[in-house]
Parts: sequence; structure tokens; C-alpha cells
Amino acid sequence: MDDPGQLSEYGKILIIILVGIFLVAMTIMAARTLSVKKPTPQKLSTYECGEDAVGSSWIQFNPRFYVIALIFLLFDVELIFIFPWATVFGQAEYITADGRWGWFTLIEMALFVGILIIGLIFVWVKGDLEWVKPIHQRPQVNVHIPSAAYDRLNQATYELRNHREDLREDTSIVKTDSVSTSPKVAFKPRFKKPGATS
Repeated sequence: MDDPGQLSEYGKILIIILVGIFLVAMTIMAARTLSVKKPTPQKLSTYECGEDAVGSSWIQFNPRFYVIALIFLLFDVELIFIFPWATVFGQAEYITADGRWGWFTLIEMALFVGILIIGLIFVWVKGDLEWVKPIHQRPQVNVHIPSAAYDRLNQATYELRNHREDLREDTSIVKTDSVSTSPKVAFKPRFKKPGATS
């Protein structure tokens, strides 16, 4: 860069940042000067996803949101480093200068991605990727029945009955009961014919 009139790469980045700040500031100022200002209690209330803000803001926050967000940021931000690595180390000048350069960069990125994969496996095995972690627990009931009573019940032999005979007897009883009693009508509606007088 022999010509002092040319901008360096950092100068170009600075101009982009300044233009971005200028556009954002102009948009905010235009919104403030052109917008209609008619405050009402509904407009001044806190808006949260269409729900009215009720109660205190000091409530218990479910940590699952926090853990999932941290895991996402961890892997997302670290994977961003792959793009500059690919553009810088893929240049032909470096590869022609030393033939081992490509192998070095490949091993370096393999280690980096390997560490990420080990971290992902650790989080997966720990169960942090599941929204609701299952709790594997045997149910226990505090009863005061000795275990010897259960053993006696389990070891005893029982006589099997034919339950179809009991079912036939029950149906015959039901039939005789239904014949002997007749239901009474509680309400009988009366209808008038059109044009009839009473």
C-alpha cells in the first residue's frame, strides 16, 4: 500500500461501522420525531408476548432455558471459528511454501472439532439436551405389613373356581328383578292441537 490516499482494510471496516451507527441513529430519530404521541395506560404497560404482566418479576426461572441457551451459544460460537480457518489456511501461497502446512491445519481443526464432539457427547450423556430429565426411581410405599405376610400369600396354593357359573346365576337374578318391577313415568307431556280450545 504505497499510495497514502487509499484506505487500509481497517479503514474500510471503520467506514462500515460508522455508516451502520449513522443509519441506526437516523432511524431512531425519525421514529421519535414523526410518531404520534398519545400515551394511554394500555400503551404504557409492559408487553410480554401478548400476556398482561401480572405479579412480581422476582419469580422462579426454570434453569432449563438457561442451560439450553448456554449449550447453543457454546457450540454456535465455537463453530464460527471454522470459517476464518478455512479462508486463511486454504490460501495457495501457504500450501506452496511448505507442503506440511495442509496436514498441520487439518490436524489442528480435527483436534478442535474433536473437542467439540467430546463436549457434545458429555452433555448428551449427562441428559442436558433433554427438555425434561427423567428421574429413574423405584416407587416405595411406607406400609406396616411385614414381608413375611407377602411371602405367605405368594407361596400359598389357591383353588380355581369357574366364574362362568357365577355369571349365569347373576344374569338370571337380574332378569327376574326386571320383570317384577315396572318403572313409573314421572312426567307425561300434553300436546295441544293447533286451533283447539280448552
